[in-house]
Amino acid sequence: MLKESGQNNKLISLEEAAALVQDGDILALGGNVLHRSPSAFVRELARQGKKKLEVVKTAGAYDIDLLAAAGCLRAVSAGFVGYENEFGLCPHYRKRVEQGLVEAKEHACYTVITSLRAASYGVSFLPVNGLQGSDLPAQRGFRQVADPYTGETYVAIPKIEPDWAVIHVHEADKWGNSRIYGQKFEDVLMAKAAKRVIITAEKIIGSHSFEQQPERTDIPGFLVHAVVHSPKGALPASCPGLYPYDKNEIARFLQCREPREIAEYVAASAKKDRGLKTAFGERRW
Repeated sequence: MLKESGQNNKLISLEEAAALVQDGDILALGGNVLHRSPSAFVRELARQGKKKLEVVKTAGAYDIDLLAAAGCLRAVSAGFVGYENEFGLCPHYRKRVEQGLVEAKEHACYTVITSLRAASYGVSFLPVNGLQGSDLPAQRGFRQVADPYTGETYVAIPKIEPDWAVIHVHEADKWGNSRIYGQKFEDVLMAKAAKRVIITAEKIIGSHSFEQQPERTDIPGFLVHAVVHSPKGALPASCPGLYPYDKNEIARFLQCREPREIAEYVAASAKKDRGLKTAFGERRW
């Protein structure tokens, strides 16, 4: 059990949580495109100089682009990587892939989901009845499997078992019980598929709220290894119901081209991401 300030709970700082991730780990990042991504956590990974990470996500944007820009990535398993709006594709990610520095493990969004679902079920693969006429199975080396009951042939999608799922939520308690408002995307599945889960939360609330409404618990605390209080931790992505995505901040990031500019960008965000530690050990933003 992780502790802070002598309390027997899972609350730790952003810096401590990012330090749990080791070079070479596979990370499932929650959210989708520019919505509810764990952006503050990703910036902290960049500040700590993590290397050779692999990211798993159906559709990524700023999070994957920033990790690529900071030289943290070795591979990405995704169905789509781009800003999906006026900002277009992710230039840093595209550049690293074209340079051969990052492997783009191409997927359909549904094959990412199937891979995570296989891991959550504890099996090495799951069959998909689809992808007929697609080059994807051959490109990714997906094998075929015969249905033992009907003899029909399906594509066998191998599992992806992330070392960590990092998920930004609206509310969590100190034990990791978590609540998401709005679209949950693949986040609950990621929490079940990963070996360990880190939650970053807009608000830390009392456990009595989860006790009163257990049906509103999206991710149960027993799946969670660590919890980080991270107000506005999705920015410049949105957090539905709390704030929209920040176009100006995305534009400011995309203006950074050189490694020095990227390093300055993530360093300048440190105070905002981490908060200030008070004399009583609490964080203030």
